[in-house]
Amino acid sequence: MAAEFTIRRATREDLPELLQLYRHLMPDDVPVSTERTEEIWDRFSRYGDSAILLGLLDGRQVATCTLVVIPNFVRGGANYALIENVVTHTDFRGQGHGKAVLLAAVDAAWSLGCYKVMLLTGSKNPATLGFYRNAGFETTKTGFEVRRLPPRER
Repeated sequence: MAAEFTIRRATREDLPELLQLYRHLMPDDVPVSTERTEEIWDRFSRYGDSAILLGLLDGRQVATCTLVVIPNFVRGGANYALIENVVTHTDFRGQGHGKAVLLAAVDAAWSLGCYKVMLLTGSKNPATLGFYRNAGFETTKTGFEVRRLPPRER
């Protein structure tokens, strides 16, 4: 029997497993305390239409991304969106789960009236860049950032 893959919004109850999934993005990251995790969840949940999407394979979290929807005063008041923290569990990469979650986030942004969806990656890995291109993202702008923390190792 084939495994069942579903996508849904994360809930507070998903946090322990989600934090483990994030370790596949940044294995050496300093873990966040339970108290701080709860604070972050409470703040994020007030971001209106924003969501953390989960890709579940037979109920197990295997992929995720965060969609932040931002109100806008230009472009006729159309929202725009930012995607961050795109992660697929290392045991499940190359199977289409990450792409499915990413495309679900883009579809959610379109349904919320966003006129564009942006994401940034610091990766120079051709496979990672190809993943984003294959999901429909293009290099159309120049990105700049100011960092307080150093970028993660690639």
